[in-house]
Amino acid sequence: MVLAPAVMLLAIYIVVEQFPRGLIVFAGVAIAMAAGWYGLVRKGAARLLGLGIAVSALVAPAVLLVVDGDHVVEAILIPVGLILCLGAARVAFRVKVSLPLVQPPHRPVLFYNPKSGGGKAERFGLAEEARSRGMEPIELTRGSDLEELARGAVADGADALAMAGGDGSQAVVAAVASELDLPYACIPAGTRNHFALDLGVDRDDVVGALEAFVEGGERRVDLAEVNGQVFVNNVSLGIYAEAVQRSGYREAKLRTILDTVPEVLGPEGSGLDLSWMGPGGHEQHSGAAVLVSNNRYRLGTAVGSGTRPRIDDGLLGITVASAPGGPGPGRPAKRPWREWSAPEFQVDSNGPVPAGIDGEAVTLDAPLRFRIRPGALRVRIARAHPGASPSAAIPDGPLKGVIALAGIAAGRAPIPG
Repeated sequence: MVLAPAVMLLAIYIVVEQFPRGLIVFAGVAIAMAAGWYGLVRKGAARLLGLGIAVSALVAPAVLLVVDGDHVVEAILIPVGLILCLGAARVAFRVKVSLPLVQPPHRPVLFYNPKSGGGKAERFGLAEEARSRGMEPIELTRGSDLEELARGAVADGADALAMAGGDGSQAVVAAVASELDLPYACIPAGTRNHFALDLGVDRDDVVGALEAFVEGGERRVDLAEVNGQVFVNNVSLGIYAEAVQRSGYREAKLRTILDTVPEVLGPEGSGLDLSWMGPGGHEQHSGAAVLVSNNRYRLGTAVGSGTRPRIDDGLLGITVASAPGGPGPGRPAKRPWREWSAPEFQVDSNGPVPAGIDGEAVTLDAPLRFRIRPGALRVRIARAHPGASPSAAIPDGPLKGVIALAGIAAGRAPIPG
């Protein structure tokens, strides 16, 4: 609690003491953003020029501080202090929810992808660990139809399903479990495990996640779908979706995305053939990207950004990102995205639409019809795991955040929203 005000006061002191040098930092950041975008949407020499100016605009203020020498230590302390503040805030708002305990299933089945997450299943011995807990492990092999395997296991008597693999595989098993109203457990054996994080599963405790079917609690969460296909995290349209369709993406992800930007959004780009109705009921056309998620993501915040505070609010999260633009005459600065929530959403196009569904590249026929399935999935979570998203108790807005931190400092536990 003491560190954050101290860092703010130090920053204000340096800006006032070194006026007008403090303004140079802000000017450098603004120039870097504009030049960086100019470079991203162009190719060849124009790209190099734009990115070169962006880097120079960021380096110049730092060099000025070093050459001046009077406040170098203070300038270093500010970013270090901010990093420490953010880390402390994450710890302060972390919550653990006691979910209602339920009877363990009689014949749970674990599906696992041995290649997922760099071979986590084999590294942690998941098959053996599952057997020791009374679970039948089923390994996915090349060419396996996961949905068919899940339905076959249920036909053979399975009364609970678990998946150890990426979020695309999690969605397949979760869809079968939801349809048959069976308990489901998410085992974080993928690469990023975003669904596990927002469910409240400890991503660093792969083996411990199996305890969900031994002594675990249960909660109901939402699923979402696009044209009937279930997803657990999000569907991306636009730059990222265009890039993942391209050959060589897996081998050179960043380069492929950078090559895609000017071809779609550059001066001679083809643009994105998408249209939809905004929250005000007006038809809108294309941005840099459209993200439709199973519940709203927290975006643009210092703490908890990129996670979903809840996954049971019964609404889709819709985010439309546009090309960044700076302030100008009659045009105030604004954040480069717009977000809202709705139970349904539709995107139209004149042809097939490239999309990334939970990170997997697909092509969808227009129109794309999204809808939420409230409380569709019975999720089991190990008793030792948090049971809630890391951003579940983080308030919306800085003022509410300060008030909540003051309450925590006074001894009151954070409360999930």
